[in-house]
Amino acid sequence: MSAGGETAARAVNSYQRRLAPGEIIFDEGEPGDQLYVIQSGEVELIRETSQGQRVVARLGAGDFFGELGLLAGAHRTARAVAVNATRVIALDRATLESMCLDQPAIAIRLIRVLVSRLIEAERRLALLGVDDLLRPIARALFRHAEAEGENGLRIAVKLRTLASSAGLSMLEAHRGLHQLLEQKIVRLGDDVLTVPDREALNAMLDSG
Repeated sequence: MSAGGETAARAVNSYQRRLAPGEIIFDEGEPGDQLYVIQSGEVELIRETSQGQRVVARLGAGDFFGELGLLAGAHRTARAVAVNATRVIALDRATLESMCLDQPAIAIRLIRVLVSRLIEAERRLALLGVDDLLRPIARALFRHAEAEGENGLRIAVKLRTLASSAGLSMLEAHRGLHQLLEQKIVRLGDDVLTVPDREALNAMLDSG
């Protein structure tokens, strides 16, 4: 057996998990220290929003998930749940890097899937209207705001929390927040968002 084949075999034997239907693999907000490859069964990625739970993806054998947390060191942005009896391989950063070095084809496939997902996210963004982003972001900002001054607001939350509260992806939340910053309705300083005039932000809810 080749060195690359041995590495893959060790990964299967050492990192395989068997999951029962409904079993949670990881939850939203947890540290993202592993990537998962589905060997059999199905997994749903579920995001908690102000309107309830929303399934953002349903994945099957051969798919992988959890790469954002592993590669970017980010916390989980969704809950992963086994739909039925499922087997996955859980890979930490060191194991994944070793496999990519031993088998460059793995790295190439990983890059292709990541690019494909980025293109799909950009496509969804292009279909969204301004109100589809600004209204959920405005509601989330009010939800996490503290009064500041006579008519201002102070919001000290991470983009991940804001996106989850608005029911948007991180990319969608970033785009919506950027529009509010450009319009000077929201300002950013020292990692804290401020709203000088809450009525201007409230107008985002009344528009359209």
